[in-house]
Amino acid sequence: MSLKLRLIIMNFLQFFIWGAWLITVGSFWFQNKSWSGAEFGAIFSTMGIASLFMPAISGIIADRWINAEKLLGIFHLFGAAMLFYLPNVDSPTAFFWVMMLNMIFYMPTISLSITVAYSSLNKANMDIVTKYPPIRVYGTIGFIVAMWTVSLLKIETSAAQFYVASAASVLLGLYAFTLPKCDVNPNPQSKSFIDVLGLNAFKLFKNSKMAMFFIFSMLLGASLQLTNMYGDTFLHDFAKIPEYKDLLVIEYPAIVMSISQISETLFILAIPFFLKRFGIKKVMLISMIAWVLRFALFGIGNPAEGLVLIIASNIIYGMAFDFFNISGSLFVESQTDSSIRASAQGLFMMMTNGFGAIFGSWASGMLIDEYFTSAQGHLMWEEIWFTFAAYSLVIAVAFALVFKHEHKPEELDKIKQ
Repeated sequence: MSLKLRLIIMNFLQFFIWGAWLITVGSFWFQNKSWSGAEFGAIFSTMGIASLFMPAISGIIADRWINAEKLLGIFHLFGAAMLFYLPNVDSPTAFFWVMMLNMIFYMPTISLSITVAYSSLNKANMDIVTKYPPIRVYGTIGFIVAMWTVSLLKIETSAAQFYVASAASVLLGLYAFTLPKCDVNPNPQSKSFIDVLGLNAFKLFKNSKMAMFFIFSMLLGASLQLTNMYGDTFLHDFAKIPEYKDLLVIEYPAIVMSISQISETLFILAIPFFLKRFGIKKVMLISMIAWVLRFALFGIGNPAEGLVLIIASNIIYGMAFDFFNISGSLFVESQTDSSIRASAQGLFMMMTNGFGAIFGSWASGMLIDEYFTSAQGHLMWEEIWFTFAAYSLVIAVAFALVFKHEHKPEELDKIKQ
């Protein structure tokens, strides 16, 4: 089996595991449990909490003691056990802690899988820049296939989705031990604990422009998981309305939601044109406006005559998600010194997927419980989506007015070098 195919299988399974439950766990929660929205928000915050410290810790372990491919396998096997146990949990508190353990094991495997791929390609004397992206795209395909699998099996509201994810995690856990060896460093360079964890990048907050950028990264990061949290549940709830309950969209909502991931793969190709034409700040602003449209179109859409609006919202997601994440990472790359560049990228991810995700998960859950749940216990979706849209609009306007950055084409040239 070729190295490329081996890495494709790894990436496919890596994101298949996530896709099997991430979009549909909300439907399982709200359709089967009488637990609150705030408690559900806490469940989604586990990704952010784990992202704050586990990737750095796993990196230290993989650098010094355990080969990355073995650590990848170990973490996936432990994660599989947590996913398998989740359906047996009978309280929101216990569900939170089991999910927390699952995310503690899963989140670092994203960076570990990248480490395995880079190390393997380097050892094979293959160009990472040209060879890795076509391999990585199979991760997105794996996520989409998982969503389709769960939807076509009609287990979106069932605990069976966790068993599917657990089985895939076991498979990847065992498969990881067959991947090319990633050497550890027996004599690591002596660094302070702050340097090892990448915390030295926090000195960038002394720069007002960088501080403003990271603050907006956190605020927008709060939006990133909202449709992952509630999108599938939103479509499922239309089944409670007689004129919608027999529509195919209601039977297979995860397939409709997978348009978002398909859109991601397409909008990535458009980023170079937009960056060259408009510059990094305007591309990030376009992303923020796209988030406004993403939520607003959900607010006015429905599975019948408004289906085109829901599909449009899912297509726009690719622009909303990719344009900020990629242009944001390029901004960090262009504005930081090479000595702390990796740490700065870690800080960017920490602000968006860590602090931002935690803030968005907890705040949305509490808001929904307090203001957007009817006396009968039904979620008020139109008000929910318009509130999310209004929040994103405020962020976009504030960013346009407050964040000062002049487009300089030579900055992009510097990144290419």
